[in-house]
Amino acid sequence: MADDGEDPLAQLAAQLRTLRQRRRLQVGGLQQRTGLGRTTISQALSGGKVPSEATVIALAEALGTDAGPLLALREQARIARAGPAVASDGGRRGRRDFVGRYLDYIAARHAQLTVVGLDLSRPERACWPLDAAYLSLELSGQREDWERGPEPLAVTSQVCRAEQALAGHRRVLLKGLAGSGKTTLLQWLAVCTARGSLPPELSQYEGHIPFFLPLRTLVRQGRLPQPHEFLTAVDAPLAHGQPAEWADRMLAAGRGLILVDGVDEVPQEQRQAAREWLRSLVAAYRAAAFVVTTRPSAVPEGWLAGLGFGELTVRPMGGTDTSRFVGRWFSAARTTASSDAERDLLDGLEDSLLAVLRAQRDLAQLSTTPLLCALICALHRDRRGHLPHSRMELYEAALSMLMVRRDRERSITEPEGIRLGEHQTLHLLQHLAYWLIRNQQTEMSYATAHKLVTDLLPAMPALTEQGEPDEVLAHLIARSGLLRQPTADTVDFVHRTFQDYLGARAAIEAADLPLLVNHAHDTQWEDVIRMAVAHARPAERATLLEDLIDRGDEKSEHRARLHLLAAASLPYATEVSPDVRRKVTGRAAALMPPRSDREADTLSALGPGILDLLPPRADGLHDDEISAVTRTAASIGGDQAYAYLQRFVASFGASAPVHALGQGWSNFEAADYARDILAPVRNRLHPVVRTRAQFEALSLLTPLKNIAIETSVTQEEITEHLSPAHTESLRLMTGPSLHSLSFIRKLPALRALDLGASTPVDGLRDLAELPLDHLGLLDMPEGFSYSALSHLSRLRELFLYSVLPWRTLKELPAPPTLRSLWLGGTIGASVTGITRWTALEQVIVNHVLDTVEWAELAALPRLTHLQVTDADLTCATTMPSITRLGISVSRNDARLDLIQARFPNLERLWISATSDISCDLAPLRPLTKVQLCLFNADRISASGLEGFAPEQLTLSPRPRAAQPHAVRVPR
Repeated sequence: MADDGEDPLAQLAAQLRTLRQRRRLQVGGLQQRTGLGRTTISQALSGGKVPSEATVIALAEALGTDAGPLLALREQARIARAGPAVASDGGRRGRRDFVGRYLDYIAARHAQLTVVGLDLSRPERACWPLDAAYLSLELSGQREDWERGPEPLAVTSQVCRAEQALAGHRRVLLKGLAGSGKTTLLQWLAVCTARGSLPPELSQYEGHIPFFLPLRTLVRQGRLPQPHEFLTAVDAPLAHGQPAEWADRMLAAGRGLILVDGVDEVPQEQRQAAREWLRSLVAAYRAAAFVVTTRPSAVPEGWLAGLGFGELTVRPMGGTDTSRFVGRWFSAARTTASSDAERDLLDGLEDSLLAVLRAQRDLAQLSTTPLLCALICALHRDRRGHLPHSRMELYEAALSMLMVRRDRERSITEPEGIRLGEHQTLHLLQHLAYWLIRNQQTEMSYATAHKLVTDLLPAMPALTEQGEPDEVLAHLIARSGLLRQPTADTVDFVHRTFQDYLGARAAIEAADLPLLVNHAHDTQWEDVIRMAVAHARPAERATLLEDLIDRGDEKSEHRARLHLLAAASLPYATEVSPDVRRKVTGRAAALMPPRSDREADTLSALGPGILDLLPPRADGLHDDEISAVTRTAASIGGDQAYAYLQRFVASFGASAPVHALGQGWSNFEAADYARDILAPVRNRLHPVVRTRAQFEALSLLTPLKNIAIETSVTQEEITEHLSPAHTESLRLMTGPSLHSLSFIRKLPALRALDLGASTPVDGLRDLAELPLDHLGLLDMPEGFSYSALSHLSRLRELFLYSVLPWRTLKELPAPPTLRSLWLGGTIGASVTGITRWTALEQVIVNHVLDTVEWAELAALPRLTHLQVTDADLTCATTMPSITRLGISVSRNDARLDLIQARFPNLERLWISATSDISCDLAPLRPLTKVQLCLFNADRISASGLEGFAPEQLTLSPRPRAAQPHAVRVPR
């Protein structure tokens, strides 16, 4: 506790600094251990701002100390900063206005999570405070590509922690697999926003009013709610006390944070209605913030791009995150332990589980989501270290543990006066789960659950004698560990995975194979189908797999999904006849090898079983196929994928693309992967170093010409690990914290440099007069000085992907030698003033141009290569100098008919789809001497292709005859 008269915030900061000094950790080291941003850590150490509870807990873990005393100081500091009104009654509870009451309600309502198997002896303790439970996972997002490849306006993946990934975003579509932590992230955003404890990176949500809207609840009520109905729709007790037009005022003022959870839990035929609902909300409240979650397969890429939503994807947990999660799970379990002996036992179990996860890669692959990791922790505790090794065995053991063992081991035989065996419990839960699946719901009304139980009891006389249906249902909710009652009127399963597992079992028992096949194209049924294959007997399994294949043969629009789903289900089958297996693998092989990142990501989601279908060697494959195959295997990870990549890379030719190999580094043990996979192609490699282990493995790859570093290292370490005579290209993005850039002068061969947010605000002055050809600036820190740009007298290429301090380019102090200028969509400045650089030959602009900006570009005397985003060609002036034009398109109304008049001397035209679109290419037929390239062609529903010569038209990815959505080349 703080001494009288001493500032508790200052004391908290002092204790953190002392602990850091004892551990001899730099801020960069704390970043790596905690996953927190540098600003967040610096403010906590300096006492500049009251840190969030999550920040204090993360720092305590990294510094090896008990978080309790630090949290007590943090609470005193919060009260002291809030003033007398807060000190008297604990913050907003002292305010009687509706906003204060509502924020208190949100903070309390979402402040805990139910954790699978946390305490079997006391299920009421199976909750986790959100502050302790929240783990900042990695998110990957698409950013405008900095690579100088041929594709116009290409995108590349950027991976960082959730706070950094969400920073600055007002509209986000968050994708993630079942159990990946999407809902937990939304809860954390809601609670931190309500408490006013957001990390500095998320300042865009500061002072907002969070509305947490689970779509599974909303769709049951028919019409999706309008803002004044939000609270009523989620059964908030405060709904009737809401002032008139309160929600409308909050949203219109830009103070609303709308958190929409579970697009994938909406029936497929209702998702378009959900999108239109979001469209109307965005149109009415353009200043409001939105975060929407879904499983990746439920919606197409770019589903909300037209509404200004960026897409982020929750990445699987790596070894470090898994270890942190296991540590937190056992820490929470120790708080429920009843004796020192039990706590000691938990200590030993935690250590042994971490050792098992490190030693057994197959088990480690099952621990890549918070849900599965929690299951493994619970089973490891329950079974004293004996764990199943397959996903279905894991679910089966977990169900047994949750349904029966906890009561049996507590010698509780008839709680609530009801005694249910494991088979009886399963029978009831299966029917509830199957009703939800058939009706494409993830929660039901209590009345519906009651009716289903009532209908089942006459066939279960032993149970009928024990109680009434409401008593049996109450027992299931209280004792099964799988069913819960989130509100007085609703019932659902603790997680969708258990619903799918039990529903699939019920479908097999009911012999509903035709029903399964007829719904197999629906993403909501994807996991149900796989688990049904696992539950089925051999003859049923063969019928189900063959029917999936036959339906795919008949329905071209669903062919790829059905055939790949059948192949992805094979690993779930304990026995499949050779004939059926050949039929399934043969159809999947027709979709091989993959030719694009989208195809690769679809295949990798199917798991290791797909590796047997990939080509064993790179010989005879096109570059796009080599890249996609590599990405598929690298994304799958594990021993089988590792062995595959070793063989595949050994067959690479001298020009085979290697970019995907570098992307996959994070999915394997760093040193082994560097030595066996990356080293043979290091001369062409541009690796991205994201972890300390990868950085230390660089010695196995030296000398490297190109390197990108996105982890916390010192300037001295950078120069120590790089070869001054060989390093030609260096990217320093989100990780390193740099005090100056003077060390760059020790790299005489360097010609290309890309810098990120860790750059010192005056860092460019250290680069003055260096012979750099290329400079890229991404997300520069606040107050960054661009003045030294004028001293880079040899600069030819400048990439700007950061907010500029000017509204136009007139003040940008770039040298007159520029030949190429890339302007990201985030710069916040128009191209007015670009005519100062008369030597420009190439310009890439990632925002919509107005008439004045088009005129400025047309005045550039040497400009021949132009790339623009969503170009409004009605504003464009005639540009005779342009011979190469790239346009990215996200709407169906692109005026392609204006291209010939606006660019009369065009030789090459790229059209890149950034979302699923339809377009008529007939207006381009007169351009007979123009090479036309369609990128992301699998996202374009094109008409008017007749009349194009095959040698004139290039499609990427190259289409397949059987691919339902591909653009077809006229023959």
